[in-house]
Amino acid sequence: MKTTINERYEHSELTGKIIGCAMEVHRQMGNGFQEVVYQRALSIELNLQKLDHVRELEMPLKYKGEHVGTRRVDFFVEDKILLEIKAVKELEDVHLAQAINYLEAYGLEIGLLINFGNTSLQFKRVMKPG
Repeated sequence: MKTTINERYEHSELTGKIIGCAMEVHRQMGNGFQEVVYQRALSIELNLQKLDHVRELEMPLKYKGEHVGTRRVDFFVEDKILLEIKAVKELEDVHLAQAINYLEAYGLEIGLLINFGNTSLQFKRVMKPG
């Protein structure tokens, strides 16, 4: 079985646990539901695994120090990992760019992009460009 932990990545153990939760949700539910259904199910699984998280956290966006709006992130896990989920047939570059933009906007190092819409769960670890 493929391991989801890679020590090269910061917070690898935590991201591995989150990916494991997503795999369990996908195994139980399969693909074909709306994103919000997976979001609710994943929140339940994160709770069962005792992973502290906030769902649909509204975070401020700034431009040159000035407030320009807000954005809701799907999950913020253990005050460390930004988690964006999708329910699309295939992840596209625009989804990855969105996740990277959120990391930069919020000063975070690591995020996860998880797609429940494919027949196999897709996930990508996302890191803020150095």
